[in-house]
Amino acid sequence: MNMKLTPLFALAGLALASTGIQAESLVEGSAEAGKARALTCTACHGPEGNSVSPMWPNIAGQNAPYLLAQLQAFKNGNRSDPLMTGQAMMLSDDDMANLAVYFESLPAAVQAVADVKLLDRGEPLYRGGNQEDKTSACLACHGPTGRGNPAAKYPALQGQHAAYIAKQLNDYANGVRTSDGKTRVMRDIAARLDKDDIAALSSYVQGLK
Repeated sequence: MNMKLTPLFALAGLALASTGIQAESLVEGSAEAGKARALTCTACHGPEGNSVSPMWPNIAGQNAPYLLAQLQAFKNGNRSDPLMTGQAMMLSDDDMANLAVYFESLPAAVQAVADVKLLDRGEPLYRGGNQEDKTSACLACHGPTGRGNPAAKYPALQGQHAAYIAKQLNDYANGVRTSDGKTRVMRDIAARLDKDDIAALSSYVQGLK
């Protein structure tokens, strides 16, 4: 497998990682109001936004623009989940903005790589993509340490559960998840990954810091 990262993507990824300090939120909302509204969220996502179930995402430290976009997608039907759709339907626009800002303000989870035996496959895919089938490097959008890109609504991946990441990649690949919209960027990338690629990438992402 011949891995190659274009200079443009490399520079973009380095720019995303240039600051480790969280900037002021790009979403207008109240973290205090979000905390008061977050009680039902903690049942699945944990009291500090980090889920004990590997199938439910950690949302602490996730950028607010992405969180807000996903809550809106659950509410308007662009993304479907029996639990989240029902919860999102009860939220006002202000509720969603406040929750997004609140969870963004919490410390992100720190986890180890899920399976160190898969590092030799997962790390090159994340950092360099696959030149042979034109799979883009994950680093290009999510950054070298998985911090994401709030302005572009690209999610942070660092410390996310491997099992959850694997499910999302499979859902994108199978067309179950379509919240990447008209760009289809995640569906197109995920469709090029085989089950071993997905397992290795998911394992590697969990350990990003």
